[in-house]
Amino acid sequence: VVEIGRNCGSNRVDIFIKNKLTKMGQGLWRVVRNQQLQHRRYSEEGYYLGEHDRRLAAASRRHAQVGIDIYHVLRVGRSKEEHGFPDLELLPPELSLTILSYLNATDLCLASCVWQDLANDDVLWQGLCKSTWGHCSIYYRDHPSNFNYRKLYMQLDEGSLTFNANPHEGIGYVFRKGILDNVPKEIAKFIFYTRTLNWKKLRIYLDDRRDVLDELVTLHNFSNQFLPNALREFFRHIHAPEERGEYLETLITKFSQRFCACNPAVTRDLGLSPDAVYVLCYSLILLSIDLNSPHVKNKMSKREFIRNTRRAAHNISEDFVGHLYDNIYLVGHVAA
Repeated sequence: VVEIGRNCGSNRVDIFIKNKLTKMGQGLWRVVRNQQLQHRRYSEEGYYLGEHDRRLAAASRRHAQVGIDIYHVLRVGRSKEEHGFPDLELLPPELSLTILSYLNATDLCLASCVWQDLANDDVLWQGLCKSTWGHCSIYYRDHPSNFNYRKLYMQLDEGSLTFNANPHEGIGYVFRKGILDNVPKEIAKFIFYTRTLNWKKLRIYLDDRRDVLDELVTLHNFSNQFLPNALREFFRHIHAPEERGEYLETLITKFSQRFCACNPAVTRDLGLSPDAVYVLCYSLILLSIDLNSPHVKNKMSKREFIRNTRRAAHNISEDFVGHLYDNIYLVGHVAA
C-alpha cells in the first residue's frame, strides 16, 4: 500500500493516511504470520498422530496453505522494500475487499490520492449507494454521460445528515437534487429501505405526512406472522411514540387493518376483525409495559390478562389470548 503511495507522490500523501494504512498492513502481517506458525505446529504434530488424525491434520494443512500463499506475497513485497507492504492488487480479491470493508466513505475519499483507481471505481460506489439507501427514484432513470455514483453517494449522505437535523429540509434536499420523486409512495420506499435515518426525526416527519405513513404501512407484509411478532416488526420500522395519544392510535389502527388484509384466512378462522386486532394490540402494549417495567411490582398474571382481554374482545378464544401472554412473557416488549 505504501508502494502505491510512493507512485502517487509521497510528498502529497497525508501522514494520517500513511499511519492508518501502515497499521492495517501490520495487522494483516500478524494474521499471516500466525497462520504460518499454526501451519508449522500442525506439521510437527502430524508425525505423532494416528491414521485418522493424520487425515484431519492434512485437511488443516490444506486450509492453512492459504496463509502460506499470502505470506509469500507479503514476503515478496518486503523483499522490494524493507518496511513496505504489497500493493492490494497482489493480494487475493477477497482479502483486499475485507481490508476495504473497514473504511467508510470519508476514509475512502481521504485515501483517494493513494487508491486512485479504487476511488474512481463507479461500481464500488454504486454498491455503497444501494446497500445504504435501498431505494431512490434516480436508480431507475436514464443517466447522463457525466453521472457517477460517487457524487450520488455524497449527496445521499448529505441528505441523510440533513434529515436527522430537520426531516423536512432533508427530504427537500433530495428532491432538489433530483434523487427522489416528490410522490408519497416514492418517499415511503426511500424511508423503508434506508437505515441511516434518525427514528425520532422520522416519527416527527410521519406524524406530519400521513399520506406517506399510509404508503409506508402498505410496504409491510405480515402474512403468516403471529400477532405480537408482526407488531414488533411494525414498530421496528415505524417507532411508537413515547406517550399515548392520537398518533399512537393512528398507528395501531393502520397496523390492524394491514394485518387483517395480509392474513384473511387466519383472521376469519380466529374471528378477528380490525377492531378486535386493535384491542389486542393495546392489550399487548400494556402487558409489555407491565411485565418489563421495573416500577411495576405486582406483575399481571396470565389469568388476569385473559380475563381483561376477553372482556373487551368477546369472540377471541381463551387459548389464543393465552398464547399472546406467553409470547410477551418469553420474547419481551412489542415496542421496545
